[in-house]
Amino acid sequence: MEPIEAIAAKLELTPNDLEKYGDDKAKIKVWPRQGDFKPRGKLIMVTAMSPTPAGEGKTTTAIGLADALRRMGQNAVVALREPSLGPVFGLKGGATGGGKARVIPSEAINLHFTGDIHAVTSAHNLLAAMIDNRLHFDGPSCLIDCRKVTWKRVIDMDDRVLRDVIVGIGGPLRGIARESGFDITAASEVMAILCLSIDLNELKERLGNILVGYSPDDRPVFAREIKAHGAMAALLRDAIKPNLVQTLEGTPALIHGGPFANIAHGACSVIAMRLGLSRADFVVTESGFGSDLGAEKFFDIVVRTGHVPPPAACVLVATIRALKYHGGQALENLGQVNLETLKLGFENLEQHASILRTFGIPFVIALNRFPADTEEEINLVLNFCRQAGFRVALSEVYEKGSQGGLDLAREILTSIKEDKANFNFLYPLEASLEEKIQIIVRKIYGAADVAMEGKTRRKLQKMERDGFRNLPVCVAKTQYSLSDDEELRGRPRDFKLIVTDVSLSAGAGFVVVLCGDIMTMPGLPRNPAAERIDITPEGEVVGLS
Repeated sequence: MEPIEAIAAKLELTPNDLEKYGDDKAKIKVWPRQGDFKPRGKLIMVTAMSPTPAGEGKTTTAIGLADALRRMGQNAVVALREPSLGPVFGLKGGATGGGKARVIPSEAINLHFTGDIHAVTSAHNLLAAMIDNRLHFDGPSCLIDCRKVTWKRVIDMDDRVLRDVIVGIGGPLRGIARESGFDITAASEVMAILCLSIDLNELKERLGNILVGYSPDDRPVFAREIKAHGAMAALLRDAIKPNLVQTLEGTPALIHGGPFANIAHGACSVIAMRLGLSRADFVVTESGFGSDLGAEKFFDIVVRTGHVPPPAACVLVATIRALKYHGGQALENLGQVNLETLKLGFENLEQHASILRTFGIPFVIALNRFPADTEEEINLVLNFCRQAGFRVALSEVYEKGSQGGLDLAREILTSIKEDKANFNFLYPLEASLEEKIQIIVRKIYGAADVAMEGKTRRKLQKMERDGFRNLPVCVAKTQYSLSDDEELRGRPRDFKLIVTDVSLSAGAGFVVVLCGDIMTMPGLPRNPAAERIDITPEGEVVGLS
C-alpha cells in the first residue's frame, strides 16, 4: 500500500489538499465547484446484465479496468459508491471488489470508513426528530397534519422489523402517537441529495426542498419550513468531501456516497466524478445492478443534473453463471455445464445491450470469468456476442489483476475512438409522470403495460398539481428480473409492471415509483454474512469477502 499522499499526487493533489484519516485514506478538500468545472477526461460507466443473487463482479470489473488503463499508460481513476453496512452484514459480506481487483483498505471501507453514512443517517433522523418536535409543541396549530407526515427514519442495517413502527406511544410526554417506519440509509433522500449536489450551497438548498408531509389543508410542507436544512447541512459538512483510497495496484480510487440502485438512483457522488474528470484522462465509474436500473437512472437522473457529461462508453458485464441463471438453471447448479440454458440466457443480455443502444451510448460486453467457467462455455458466449455485432472482451481481473483486463481496456478505448455516440434521454421532462413511467416500462423493461391502482394514480396527479410534473422518475424494483417479479428470468414478455406506490423526493429532484414486492428496508437472509464475519484477538477482521 502506497502512502495516501503518493496516491493524491497521481491526481495532482498536494498534502494540503487532504484531510487524512490515518495513512491509507483521506478526504479531499478541493473539487470543481459551480462554474469552474473543466473536464479533461472521459467517463466510462460499468453496468451489467440482470444479476444472480450472488452478484456478477461489476465492482471488480470497474476496478480492474481502471488498473488496466493505468497499466497501459493512461491516467485513470475509479469512482465508486461506498458499501452500506446492511448488505455487508446481510447478503454481500463486502463490496470492495475481489481477488486482485480490489480497493483497499477493504475492511475500513466496508465498515465505518470516514463516517459519511453515519452523517447521512444523523442528518435524516434530525429532520425526523424536528418534525415530531413541532407536532409535540404546536399541537392542533402545527403546520403539518400528524396523519400526513411522509418522512420516516433510517438506519444503515437490514432490519425488517423496523419497516413499520408506531412512534410516540406512552402518553403526552412521548409526543403524538402515529404510524411511521424505517428505511435503510442507502435509500434515504438525504443520501441521494449528497450524491447529486456539487457544493454546500446546492446541498443546503436541496435539503430545504425535502417534502416532509402535508398541512391540514393538504399543502406540501418542506424541510425549510421546519428550519431543519441548515443543521442538516452542518452535519454533512465533512461528508460532502470525497474520499480517496487506492486499488491493490495503486490506482487512485474515489469512494463517495452509497445510494442503492434497486430503490434509489445507484451512482456515486457527482463531486467524485467531477473531481476525477478534472484531473484524469479516464474516470471509470459503476451504476448499480443491471442497465435497466442503475444505467437508466444514471442517464435520466444523474446526467440530467448537468453536473456530469454522458459516458463516452459503457461496459456491460456478463457472466456465464448469470446467463445460465436467466436461461432457467437453478442457482445451486450454476457451476454445472449446460450449454442449452446458457444459450437461452442470451435473451437477457440482448435486452440490456438494447437498453444501452436506446440511449445512444457505445458499449463493450465484458465476460467476467469465474473459476468454474469452461473454455467451451466461454467460446460460445464470445462467438454469440460477435455474431450479434457486439464488441466483447474476456475479463480476468479477479485472477490476474490489470494484466487480465488489458483486452477489455483496449476494446473500450477502441470503442471510444471509433464508435459513434449519439446520447439522448429516454423521455422529455415535459411528459406527465404517468407517461414517463409508461415509457420506462415499455422501452427498458419490455413490458406490455403498467398496472396501477386509482389511489396511486391520484398521488401522481397531486404531485403534478403541486408543481412536480417535470421531475424524472426513479423506479424501485427487483434487480433480479427485467420485470417487477424476481421469478421472471430471462427476457419476460407481455407482462404488466405492478406499481404499488409512489413518493416524491423533491430535494433529490425525482419521483420514486415502487413496484412489485420491493422494500426500502431490506431484511437479512436466512444465513447472513454476519455469521461468517469475526475479529481475531489481534484485531484483524475476517470473513469480509
